[in-house]
Amino acid sequence: MQQQLIDRFFRYLAISSQSDASNPSVPSSQGQWEMAKLLAKELQELGVQEVEIDQHANVTGVLKGTKTNATAIGFCAHMDTVDVALSPHITPQIQTFNGQDLQLNAEKNIWLKVAEHPEILPYQGQEIIFSDGTSVLGADNKAAIANIMTALSMIKQNNIATGDIYIAFVPDEEIGLRGAKLLDLNKFKPQFAYTIDCCELGEVVYENFNAASASITIQGVSAHPMSAKNVLINPILVAQDFIALFDRSQTPECTENKEGYWWFNYFEANQSQAELSLALRFEILIKPNLSNAKLSSNKQYNKFNSVIQER
Repeated sequence: MQQQLIDRFFRYLAISSQSDASNPSVPSSQGQWEMAKLLAKELQELGVQEVEIDQHANVTGVLKGTKTNATAIGFCAHMDTVDVALSPHITPQIQTFNGQDLQLNAEKNIWLKVAEHPEILPYQGQEIIFSDGTSVLGADNKAAIANIMTALSMIKQNNIATGDIYIAFVPDEEIGLRGAKLLDLNKFKPQFAYTIDCCELGEVVYENFNAASASITIQGVSAHPMSAKNVLINPILVAQDFIALFDRSQTPECTENKEGYWWFNYFEANQSQAELSLALRFEILIKPNLSNAKLSSNKQYNKFNSVIQER
């Protein structure tokens, strides 16, 4: 069963399915359509009924239960992997972790340093799947998909009595839950459901944060440096000034647990234009506090606009 799980995982990793935040379509990448078609086919082979792919590549189905009066449950996972400006193509490998630093890529001299990733220490002596260091691994969330599919296979092979088990595989989770927001709940209607996504082995997460995002475009004014005085507006420096308005102590690297944060996670600029992306996880406990954070960010933006206009 372990080898079946690994084989499934590697098969899914072979499909490049990064989501693309710049594409408003759902799904935002062709690879997610490929994932959807493969998963629909495999679900049907496992005896899952009512398998459908909707116009947004959401895949749904139900494994009909054999146990009377049993609770209907659901499992959900996403098909996209995150784009962090690394290669979209994943080369997985299995290494045994003996407590020492691991070389992931000899050609590029890429190492996983234990001092930088102490979370790996509990897994000494175990085989672990890594990428080759040029990409994310994509375990988020293809390991979840492999686990769900393997669990369904085990239920069928061992004739395990269950209630109905609903399945949903959704696209574009990494860029704002786009697929999940378009999921037809008439086709996914368990009494309760689990999203399989993280974290520690055996861990169940029963809370979630509220989130928002903003995209900022700064249009500069170009001029030759020799004649730039009182004319040139450098969008790179303007972006720097804008970021400096936010509290430096309220960033991901300075917060933990349920503390909220601002996260500037994208910046691209040239002499004419700068583009920024801002994520808000602020505050996590109460949704109105997220609204307050949105209001605060708008105030910073308006304040900044006023300063720029005065210039």
